[in-house]
Amino acid sequence: MARHNDTGKLGEQFALEWAIDNDYLIRERNWSFGKWEIDLIASKEDRLHFFEVKTRRTNIYGYQEELVDKHKLWHFISAGTAYIRYQKEFKWIQFDILSITLDEHDKPHFFLIEDVYL
Repeated sequence: MARHNDTGKLGEQFALEWAIDNDYLIRERNWSFGKWEIDLIASKEDRLHFFEVKTRRTNIYGYQEELVDKHKLWHFISAGTAYIRYQKEFKWIQFDILSITLDEHDKPHFFLIEDVYL
């Protein structure tokens, strides 16, 4: 497996641990609807959160959250909309980006962007 794939898988595992440590209830991991996918779906209090997780080992080429462009965001929101058609128990939903930078020892540093929209 290519290193960037390993980095992505490691980032998703760190995102899961981060969410649990921050009192989110995990509902789904890598939930897909057609060709759309949401990395992590979790709830906290009365709100359903959809997380796009982006992980890099360096910011030399820019920040990983910048990879979530208008096109990716549209797919992210479309997938979340499909999910809530089946899970109607939540009145409030939120789309978040969890950016993770791994240092040279694979220690994660988190940056959360909450409630993104087009």
